[in-house]
Amino acid sequence: MEFVLENTPTPEKQMIETMAGGVAAFDYNNDGRPDIFFTNGATIPALEKNAPKYFNRLYRNDGGMKFSEVTAQAGVAGAGYSMGAAAADYDNDGHVDLFVAGVNRNILYRNLGNAKFEDVTERAGIKSGVWAVGGGWFDYDNDGLLDLFVANYLQWSPENNRFCGDRALNLRMYCHPKYFEGLPNALYRNRGNGTFEDVSAKSGIARHIGKAMSLAFADYDQDGRLDVFITNDKVPNFLFRNRGDGTFEEVALTAGVALADHGQTISSMGADFRDYDNDGLPDVSVVALAGETFPLFRNLGKGMFRDATYSSGLGPLCVRRSGWSQGFFDFNNDGFKDLFVSGSHVNDVIERMEASRYKEANMLFLNRGGGTFADASEDFRDSVKAHRGTAFADFNGDGRMDVVISALGEPAELWENVSPGGNHWLVLKLQGVKSNRDGIGAVVRLAGQTNHMTTIVGYNSSSGGGVHFGLGKLQTVDRIEIRWPSGTVQVLKDVKADQVVAVTEPRP
Repeated sequence: MEFVLENTPTPEKQMIETMAGGVAAFDYNNDGRPDIFFTNGATIPALEKNAPKYFNRLYRNDGGMKFSEVTAQAGVAGAGYSMGAAAADYDNDGHVDLFVAGVNRNILYRNLGNAKFEDVTERAGIKSGVWAVGGGWFDYDNDGLLDLFVANYLQWSPENNRFCGDRALNLRMYCHPKYFEGLPNALYRNRGNGTFEDVSAKSGIARHIGKAMSLAFADYDQDGRLDVFITNDKVPNFLFRNRGDGTFEEVALTAGVALADHGQTISSMGADFRDYDNDGLPDVSVVALAGETFPLFRNLGKGMFRDATYSSGLGPLCVRRSGWSQGFFDFNNDGFKDLFVSGSHVNDVIERMEASRYKEANMLFLNRGGGTFADASEDFRDSVKAHRGTAFADFNGDGRMDVVISALGEPAELWENVSPGGNHWLVLKLQGVKSNRDGIGAVVRLAGQTNHMTTIVGYNSSSGGGVHFGLGKLQTVDRIEIRWPSGTVQVLKDVKADQVVAVTEPRP
């Protein structure tokens, strides 16, 4: 697998150059192995993919950590300057579809089921025209159909890119987002007939102007409805609470996730919304630049969060590091979710301005249990790049989560998890009947752990493949509880470890 993210750096330091790099891991051909999709850039200022090096790329997993490029055959080379990717089965036909966000150009691909995709953007009613950094699939109205949330960044064009830096030193840099107006995000309701209704205004989403970098979904207040967390760049984050009547309330400040405890806005980048401390409540992880830490917001219940960045031990581990994309996964299968972060600063001249590094190694923080973390990044120290998006999956079927990472202007990285054996694992692949087919939003509880089905993880990237659990020394799980988005509760008993279990929602 040879992929280089072509961000097309220019002397003018166009803002989009440093923002590319979403990745998706999903099984596009239903052979049981997760494949890899990379978004890619385009020429500047034309924003055209006028050469093969700018094509988005799809790599088929052939087994044994070997991949073959199938972009042309699948029909997903794309158009424009692409940013983020989101994979899910929006039409419930058993084939995973793909949304690609980009600068003035969004694309919706329908999976035809024959290893090919069809561009249905216009027919489906998905709009373009602004800078979208990413998107995500979730069923906000619990009607069994996946809806699309699109995260939009700034009002930018090649023509309005300004000079930022020091003219006397002939030092030009990527601009601070304060020099550009923000944008509202967008929400599209799935009508179930292959088309979508733009409900951005009537849902309340469009009333809030931000500078979105990433998004994540979870039912943080345990009311049976998926909520939306948005990282915003140098303005407060958003938390859209799902009211259940088709509208959302923005509650980030009162819930405690708009800002870290110091009260300053930060360069919020990737996001994950998952229970890291095994208390049954989804928590919020944010990554940012050196000096800003990687804020961790612990869910206290009753709709409230507390900044746990330092109490968890993460603060001193990351304060001098910069991160772009992350994911909470149990990499050593000990029963506690660890935190992986792709490393890099946003500005390629930062080393001439302050004691920070531009290209950095990736990071792994092991969860020691009890909600605290330790640095375990040793294996990654020699791979120093401008890393961007990440996708997580068990690419070789050994029960251990692997990671693929994009990097600006350099080959992507595929890291095989070679953690010592001995711990057990379980993966649940869900198929909804009354719920959406992917089971997105389903909450799974087993062996003192809680996780939920989502495909949106990190910086505008997508990770499919089911719900993974590390089990430690446990060889049989006595009881598994699945709460489906439809409200159905399903219980499995005496399930053996070290397998992928396909679970179908009980029929009415």
